[in-house]
Amino acid sequence: MLTAQDSDPQTLTGSGDRYFPPNYAKRSAVIAPNAMAATSHPLATQIAVELLKKGGTAVDAAIGANAAIGFLEPTGNGIGGDIFAIIWSAEDQKLYGLNGSGRAPLSLTLEDVIAGIGDEDEIPVRSPYSITVPGAVDGWFELHGKFGKLDMKDILSPAVSYARNGAPVPQYIANLWSFTDSESWRSLPGFAQVFLPEGHAPKKGEIFRNPALANTLEKIGKEGRDAYYKGSIADEIDAFCKSAGCFVTREDLAAHRSEWRDPVGVSFNDFTLWELPPNGQGIAALQMLKILENFDLESMGHNSADYLHHLIEAKKIAYEDRGKYYADPAFADVPVEQLISDDYLLERSKLLNPDKASTSLDPGDPRAGRGGTIYLTVADSDGNMISLIQSNYAGFGSGFVPEKLGFSFQDRGSCFSLEPDHPNAFAPGKRPFHTIIPGFITKDDKPYMAFGVMGGAMQPQGHVQVMLNHILFGMDIQESGDAARFRHEGSTQPFGTFRPMTNGGCIALESGVSAEVVAELKARGHIICEPGWVHYGGYQAVMWDEENQVYWGGTESRVDGQAAGY
Repeated sequence: MLTAQDSDPQTLTGSGDRYFPPNYAKRSAVIAPNAMAATSHPLATQIAVELLKKGGTAVDAAIGANAAIGFLEPTGNGIGGDIFAIIWSAEDQKLYGLNGSGRAPLSLTLEDVIAGIGDEDEIPVRSPYSITVPGAVDGWFELHGKFGKLDMKDILSPAVSYARNGAPVPQYIANLWSFTDSESWRSLPGFAQVFLPEGHAPKKGEIFRNPALANTLEKIGKEGRDAYYKGSIADEIDAFCKSAGCFVTREDLAAHRSEWRDPVGVSFNDFTLWELPPNGQGIAALQMLKILENFDLESMGHNSADYLHHLIEAKKIAYEDRGKYYADPAFADVPVEQLISDDYLLERSKLLNPDKASTSLDPGDPRAGRGGTIYLTVADSDGNMISLIQSNYAGFGSGFVPEKLGFSFQDRGSCFSLEPDHPNAFAPGKRPFHTIIPGFITKDDKPYMAFGVMGGAMQPQGHVQVMLNHILFGMDIQESGDAARFRHEGSTQPFGTFRPMTNGGCIALESGVSAEVVAELKARGHIICEPGWVHYGGYQAVMWDEENQVYWGGTESRVDGQAAGY
């Protein structure tokens, strides 16, 4: 009989149908017959399930959960940030994509930014120059207008209640919050007054309240999106920025709009992975997957030296294109279809040396042929599914906080390039390069799995690792997220001043990767990152089991999340 240590993932062994999970599985997947939600905070998951039980759609539940997490997990998101989503519509039998990212202030030029940041080689995250128009609230209303059913006041009510009455801070979030216990954070406009109550970051188990945010959400629920972009909230944002030295104005807010964008996908075996096109980085996952399709990964064995080497090298190749081409398509010609085409990626795959780590790579010519984020996913009883990701970018974002409104502005503007000729160069009214990406997998043109992996540049490489864990190695959706991951750092970036990869970067490996594999990777020329805190991503997933007509839910065991259904 096999033991838990030597059984294969998702294998039934022994007498009867006894299941021995792999030794890296931290918890069981959740299975439910009607609906499912998976978020990064247990209280938010419960809100989503309750909204579903009240007759809300997957989108209603996702908005309610997202609003609540903005209070419960301000270390990663909030209504000062942006939002992206991929939605499966059961009625239309198709995928929809929403880009809810904001733009640079219209009054600010690249020359202004360069003069303002002095000798910095990229836009500082905690500075007025990093603040772009927040897109989350408009994104909520776009999603609700097309796929919602419940009244927005009722959807936001649980978040209002928690923000007003308070909720305990869980362990992982408390740890992230503790990094703000410093004078540099206390000196930022409004930050300490809202997020350092009693003069310090809340510790695990302590009750945190944010009555100002409760009032803001309540106003949005009653008055709609225009309260934020054209009404009293917009007035308060305008006044705050004038006093704090940031550049978002009432005119910038009034001009904001989300955009519906068709997701783009590539096939792998019997499945198709779908991502949103730039200004996000989702197509890097598609590029990686199509490069890897040219190799027999399954025979290499999960997390073997051969397997990890191929994934790392595919990531390096894809990220060189990311560093050169990904930008706001309203300002740059982004050759999306060519970048994910079979012929182009077959040629790019020839750069992958199976025996040696690359130290530098050039981007291809397709025309010739860091992070604070939350991810959640919800599926309802009608078969609708949403993959939603929302972020401040780096932790609390810029740290600029309108005290009367109770949220921090994002610092997504730090993802602009300072090179005037770069497609992602800062420009007034332009959307910056974005790291947050929702993922979706279909099978035979039917919905299969909505999933995401939070964590800046980790996200595309995390999407690929999780998907291959499930499709090639038979792990269920909880095991797929629990399995040990790698994170490669050091690729050429699309922001700041131009700094090409010259030494191959470095790889961080979780403890589940054996010492023998680490030694073999070193022998091939890979550099192991210096010890330190590494964010390997925050994973949530919901999968539709067509055979049994049930939903499966999985959630990141490394953080505070929960999957639940009914």
